[in-house]
Amino acid sequence: MKNLVILGSTGSIGVNALDIVAAHPDKYRVVALTAGNNIDLLHEQIRAFRPEIVAVLSESQAKELRRRLGPQGPEVLSGVQGLVACATHGNADMVVSAIVGAAGLVPTMAAIEAGKDIALANKETLVCAGSLVMSRALEKEVRIFPVDSEHSAIFQSLEGHRKHDVRRLILTASGGPFCNRSLAELSHVTPGDALNHPNWEMGRKITIDSATMMNKGLEVIEAHWLFDLPAERLDVHIHPQSIVHSMVEYIDGSVIAQMGVPDMRTPIAYALSYPERLPLKIPALDLCELGTLTFEKPDTQKFSCLKLAYDALREGGSAPAVLNAANEVAVEAFLNGGISFLNISRIIASVLELPREDEIEHIDDVLRVDRWARTRARRVISEIS
Repeated sequence: MKNLVILGSTGSIGVNALDIVAAHPDKYRVVALTAGNNIDLLHEQIRAFRPEIVAVLSESQAKELRRRLGPQGPEVLSGVQGLVACATHGNADMVVSAIVGAAGLVPTMAAIEAGKDIALANKETLVCAGSLVMSRALEKEVRIFPVDSEHSAIFQSLEGHRKHDVRRLILTASGGPFCNRSLAELSHVTPGDALNHPNWEMGRKITIDSATMMNKGLEVIEAHWLFDLPAERLDVHIHPQSIVHSMVEYIDGSVIAQMGVPDMRTPIAYALSYPERLPLKIPALDLCELGTLTFEKPDTQKFSCLKLAYDALREGGSAPAVLNAANEVAVEAFLNGGISFLNISRIIASVLELPREDEIEHIDDVLRVDRWARTRARRVISEIS
């Protein structure tokens, strides 16, 4: 029996992870759950999985949840301290890190410090603090299992092979809803247009990141830290069918890919069960019916967020953390109708060009840079609005 903590249990990754737990009650037990604002769904999850402790964002939400649960309910905490308490729960074997954005960094790092294995869906943790996270995981002998479909595919395609035989990693991208639109057409898209992803059901922020291809840029940075390869050996291919989830090319020209229908339960289950595989009720992949798989290079003029991510990775230091923070602020502004779609990348580029402190030696440095970048991004937005 593996005891799990789900950070971000009401998001798409968290919900899918709990579906897997429900289907395999002999293998998994939930000891802690955390959520943002959706306390209605969290309440249902608590009733179904009976965790020992839960956490929400605010104390007012915690009070309401305590009222609903009554005296027989689990301990209910709030804020960052509550997230950390759940992430470091003494009975936990693995923490599923599925909080969206930089908010997932502190509890994920706390889980590593507590010696918990990580099923990592929160890519921002490695984007903002990759060097700190990976070095500390090594010291604490913590295993990090990727949950993103692309990184899980690479992880699976590397199994049984020698690292020094790898030539490059190829991350696939659906291209999002605007794959076939021109740059001029992108100036008129609405949040509703951008949220209409053709293949995947994801949260609002991640769906916008997919539309700008920033999501793929963040995944490139994450892949750098997970697999210890430089930017020059990390490629991105547009693959609209989302069947090939990523590939590894070896020095002899062999390319090994992991394929499957687009369903996040597959990579989540593999992270939870590694090295075993769980039987899942997912449709079989019928390549004959599908007929054609296509690939093309991304247009970095149209999807400039991808180029910004590569530039930040090459620059190193605080640049990836600045990139991530400015993007989160810009995406929120776009979703709220405050800026245009194309201004997302312009705001990020403007913040990256500003002089800043570049030293990242501790999590506090990352958090300071994150606050600085968010403040600067909001200033840029106010100037163009």
